[in-house]
Order: sequence, then structure tokens, then C-alpha cells
Amino acid sequence: MAEITTTFETSIKKLLEQKKFNSLKDILTTMHPADIAILFEGLPKQKLALLFRILPKELAAEAFVEMESNLQQMLIDGFSDRELKDILDELYMDDTVDLIEEMPANVVKRILSQADPDTRRLINEMLMYPEDSAGSMMTTEFVDLRPDMTASDAVDHIRATGIDKETIDICYVTDTKRKLVGATSIRSIILAAKDTKISEIMDTHVISVNTHEDQETVAQIFAKYGFTAIPVVDTENRLVGIVTVDDAIDVMQEETTEDISKMAAITPQDKPYFQLSIFEIWKSRIPWLLILMVSATFTGMIISHFENALAKYIILTSFIPMLMDTGGNSGSQSSVTIIRGLSLQQIQFSDILRVVWKEARVAVLCALSLSVVNFAKLMLFDRVGVSVALVVCITLSATVFVAKIIGCTLPMLAKKLGFDPAVMASPFITTIVDALSLIIYFSTASAILGI
Repeated sequence: MAEITTTFETSIKKLLEQKKFNSLKDILTTMHPADIAILFEGLPKQKLALLFRILPKELAAEAFVEMESNLQQMLIDGFSDRELKDILDELYMDDTVDLIEEMPANVVKRILSQADPDTRRLINEMLMYPEDSAGSMMTTEFVDLRPDMTASDAVDHIRATGIDKETIDICYVTDTKRKLVGATSIRSIILAAKDTKISEIMDTHVISVNTHEDQETVAQIFAKYGFTAIPVVDTENRLVGIVTVDDAIDVMQEETTEDISKMAAITPQDKPYFQLSIFEIWKSRIPWLLILMVSATFTGMIISHFENALAKYIILTSFIPMLMDTGGNSGSQSSVTIIRGLSLQQIQFSDILRVVWKEARVAVLCALSLSVVNFAKLMLFDRVGVSVALVVCITLSATVFVAKIIGCTLPMLAKKLGFDPAVMASPFITTIVDALSLIIYFSTASAILGI
């Protein structure tokens, strides 16, 4: 795919240099909007506005939506007011709101100045919804029908209004007060007899979400039921918009990226990697590194406390990295599994005892397996005494058990307290387990070796 994109870029650049605009148009009109957006990222910035103007209006708007915010801003800066209005007229409301949220204040002011009063009102209403809510990601372009319409009336209505809607696959049925009472598919309408009432073919059991519902929950509903669109209602069950599956996919990608960043102790960033400055990357990483560095000093304090004991049995020092790493890895395995279960709503806080019981049994099996293998290694290859081998293996077993219990409970406690469970992943759990493993190690050594 990368080779194909590079070939396209080379061809486009040559045609631009040769000013063969008709050939350029022929090539671009055969491409998908998302591919055009990727292509534009690699082209000379001074040629972007010229190349964008070659595109047909509808294709230009679709490609514009797929572009990164920095590229969108660059194009907007080069647009005339008329060109900007033409693009905005082609965008769906949710895409317009997303655009405004990404742009600096001076660009937002210009965008709003080109929108008509009704559009500005809708934009302002959607911007008032909480960030990352269903209301902030919905679109107001949907097909609504009345229960007393016939199938023939519905088809005429869809033909008259559907051109400006984001989807017509699912049509929502509302009463005179705009309350959601049902839904039906375009397939059902077309296959029904012309005089069939919409109330006879609509499904009255409609799954909807509130405007303040978290966007991650909305995405999970798409994954669970396989919907292509979900209606969004207000507190009085009035239909105010819909969320489409393409927006849900964007949310899933965004939430996954955010979780991965948090699990790696990095502040999440909205920009792609190559658009981040060195300072921005440093700023996203250094706070967590500082916190983890300070917390890791506890392990140093523990080692210092048992310095005299280590002086008597220097061999114990060589096993510290293995014990700490194994404990951290064991905790991370459990935490990642539980975090995934929490995010998919497969696990609730009320399940904590079931989870602990299950992880405890897994921990025992893992601890025994690791200890047996490690004991054989210590005796056959490291050739340490039986007492030292027992200290290491008992510590290993206890560390694995404790790490897995901590790994499964911390994310659930974080979720219960309102924190993101992903924060309680590898870095924090590893730091906690490192300290505990050392305490267990030296306590066991003191008991068995008498140091």
C-alpha cells in the first residue's frame, strides 16, 4: 500500500509540474476520499489549494473530512470565503462540529461567519453538549417519518429530503412532538404495499442513547448490536440526532489509542506522531516518568535497608531483577485482561470477588510452574545451596500470587472511584509489585537464612 501511495505521489507531482490539470482530475476522481486525504499529506504544501480546487465539489468535501486538522487549516487559510462556504455546505453537521472543535479561534470565527443562521444555531447547540458525549458526536441530518404516513408517502418524502441526509438506510418514526416512537428500514418501506401505514411496518422497540451518554458506551452498543446508526434522544425522548457507524469506529480508534497511551504511562495526544514536536512528545512523557521515578525510589530504600543482609549473601543480589521482572509481568497480564473486560463491560465491580477467586487459582498454577522450573535451574545450572534456592522460589511464588491479585483488583477499584482503569496498568502495577517483591524476598531470606 505504501508503494502504491508513493507511486501516486510521484505521478501527481509530475502532472502538477507539467500543469496537466485534466489528467490530474481524471486520476483523483477515481480515488476514494480517504486515499486522497493520505495523498495530500505527502504533496508540496504550496500546491495543495490548487490541487484541491481540481476536485469535484462533493468529492472535495468528502476528502476534506478525512484530512488531519493541520492540513484542513492549511486549506482553509487558502480558501476564499465562497470556497469555504461551498465546502461547509457539503459537510454533514457532525463533521462541521468536529472541524470547529479542532480549529483555532480565528479559523472558527471565519467558519461560523460563512454558515447560515440555522446552521450556526445547530452548531452552538451541539457544542454545548459535554465533550465525548453522544450529543457532541451526533449528526442532525436524518430521515424522520410519521406513523400515519403510507409507504408511498414515505418513499416520496425520502426522495425529497434524502439527498441531504447522512444515511437513509434506517428511517426513524416520530410523533407530532418529535418523540421517537419507532424505526424502519428503507428495505421494509420499499417492499411494503403502497398504502401500508408506517405504523404497521415500524419496530417500536428502538434502542436509543441519551445526548449525554458517553461516546465509548455508544461505540460499545454498535459493537454489540451491529447497528449502522443509533438514534440520539433528549431527556424527554425527543429525537435530536443520530450517530452513524463511521463515527463509532473513529471513537473506538480514539479510545483504544488513549488507553494504550495511558497503559504505557504517556499523556494521550490527538495529533499523529510525525505532527508532534519534540517538545510536545517530551511534555506528554516526562510527568509520568517523574512520578514513576519518584515512586521507584521506594525499591531503592528497601534494598538500602537490607544492605547488611545482602553483604552476607551476595548471591541474593543476582536474583533481584528476575523476581521483580516476573512479578511485574504477572501483574501486567492480569491488569490488561481485566481492563479489557471492563472496557467491554464484560466485568463489573460487583464481580470483584469472582475475579479475585479466578485470578488466585491462575496465580497458584503460574507460581508453581515457575517455581519448579526455577528450582531446577538454580540447582543444576546456578549450583546454589538448597536454602538459597528455597528463598528464591518461595519469593517467586509469593510475588506472582500477590502481583496477579493486585493486577486484577487495582483496575476495578480505579473504575469504581471514577478513574480510567488503563492508568492502573503496567507502569504503576510494576512499581508496586517491585517494592512488594523486595519486601517478600528479604523477609523470606531473613526467616530461612537467618540474616
